[in-house]
Amino acid sequence: MKKTILLLLPFFLFSCGATSTKTTVNKTLFEVLIQQSYGGASIQFYEILTEPNEIKMLQNDAKLKNKITTNDILTSNFIILNMGEKLTGGFEIGVEGALETDKNIIVTIKETSPEPDAMVSKVISNPYCVVKINSKKEIIFK
Repeated sequence: MKKTILLLLPFFLFSCGATSTKTTVNKTLFEVLIQQSYGGASIQFYEILTEPNEIKMLQNDAKLKNKITTNDILTSNFIILNMGEKLTGGFEIGVEGALETDKNIIVTIKETSPEPDAMVSKVISNPYCVVKINSKKEIIFK
């Protein structure tokens, strides 16, 4: 009896885990093209660029023109994150993570502020970030 149980145990263990799962190739879902403390807009906003003519405007920027290819325009979306005008340095905005679902891409934004007692530069800053999303699915901010 013990031999029968020992012989059948591996069969039961492997058959329980024999469900069909779809695996996808692990690819980078997003790429930060530029992230700076100065040079952004004076108001806070998040913008999604999906249309080729919108994305081509990014290529006119000297800092971005060599980072966006013709293929990117057809296969990727882009987001512009502006934190708005800040009275000191020490602020930062970027993407904490991105999750792809069947229908969309959920992008988690991360805004960083200096600690209240931190030593910061006394200069107006406008933190911003431009991110390439390697998908043409709808983008949702979280």
